[in-house]
Amino acid sequence: MSSLSAAISCGCSLRRTTHVPTSHKLRNDAFWLHQKNYRKRFSLSWVLPFDLSPPPIDLDPLGTLTDAEAEVWKDGTTKTYDNDDEQLDAVNNGVAVVDLSDYGRIRVSGEDRIRFLHNQTTANFESLVEGQGCDTVFVTPTARTIDISYAWVMKNAILLVVSPITCGRITEMLNKYIFFDDKVEIQDITNQTSMFALLGPKSSRVMEDLNLGDLVGQPYGSHKHYSVGGMPLTVAVGSFISVEGFTFMMSPATAGSVWKALLGQGAIPMGSSAWETLRILRGRPAPGKELADEFNVLEAGLWRAVSLNKGCYKGQETISRLVTYDGIKQSLWGIRLSSAVEPGSSIKVDGKKVGKLTSFTSGTKASGPFGLGYIKRRAASDGNTVTVGDSVVGTLVEVPFLKEQLPPSKA
Repeated sequence: MSSLSAAISCGCSLRRTTHVPTSHKLRNDAFWLHQKNYRKRFSLSWVLPFDLSPPPIDLDPLGTLTDAEAEVWKDGTTKTYDNDDEQLDAVNNGVAVVDLSDYGRIRVSGEDRIRFLHNQTTANFESLVEGQGCDTVFVTPTARTIDISYAWVMKNAILLVVSPITCGRITEMLNKYIFFDDKVEIQDITNQTSMFALLGPKSSRVMEDLNLGDLVGQPYGSHKHYSVGGMPLTVAVGSFISVEGFTFMMSPATAGSVWKALLGQGAIPMGSSAWETLRILRGRPAPGKELADEFNVLEAGLWRAVSLNKGCYKGQETISRLVTYDGIKQSLWGIRLSSAVEPGSSIKVDGKKVGKLTSFTSGTKASGPFGLGYIKRRAASDGNTVTVGDSVVGTLVEVPFLKEQLPPSKA
């Protein structure tokens, strides 16, 4: 056991007796700590205010949270650290960490929770066991997309992570579909928890250094529970943007310590501005943009989150028809652009409208302006040239998130 063990009791005592800085100050202090030591790795025993060496613990951390803990780390999302290119470079060549505490977190508990979510979303929850996870999609009865959810199957509950703008709608919708005899409880625990994503090719090394290496190499959605100074920490494989990386969920009382520890290991803090740029460059659909009543779940390319062989569920009939009759009329593409253009602009080929731009970012120095858009299938192929808006030239490219979504073989 490292010298960090002695830091547990010290760290816990400090949390109880000293004033905890606001989330903004914690994040800024951590950022400058990282900048000052960018080329010099700290000694682990100096950086970490807690011990992450204990093995995974067998508990349901979602059942131990209290509202009071949320006062320590509220939504600390910072828009920018004024170095977006460095942050995005870290995702490709190093390691970055982003605060996703504003994302919605919904706890589904009760004896019937598996069957309930199996019927309400697109994934096959009945095939999962404790410690596993998956992507699933909330859709309308006609398979129009509401949101993608990152789901973790725990011992006594299932955690659903959804976008900030859909949490209320999904919580209300799930409660609406609980029938009299259903043993299901829905709880929005967003304000009782904090969440970070660790991204980049060096994230596995950070996990090893923090004694969390037992998750490295595990399947997407796999997760384990740990104790940090007596407070729960859940870590899962995957980072929303990709099957790679890791996601941390913890008590807000522990969030500041975990954030500083990750930065102490060399992770560059990422703000919401760079995160949105990354989302678009990677091609992850977002509610209100690529996920809307105009588009169905298969047009969005979310094959990994859809089960085609489970029983009846909301939207299943439409999805089955789309697959059986090859009824997918448009698909989502990445578009390299010659200049800036507004989302909502039409996409044309030879003067004829074939689609619509849904997201835009000025990108990085390497990528240049970039967008996402839906285009009619017969007009879309990798490398094709399109016109966006009045005169902006675009080139269609495949994006990493959608390339991970492999449709089933026709055989």
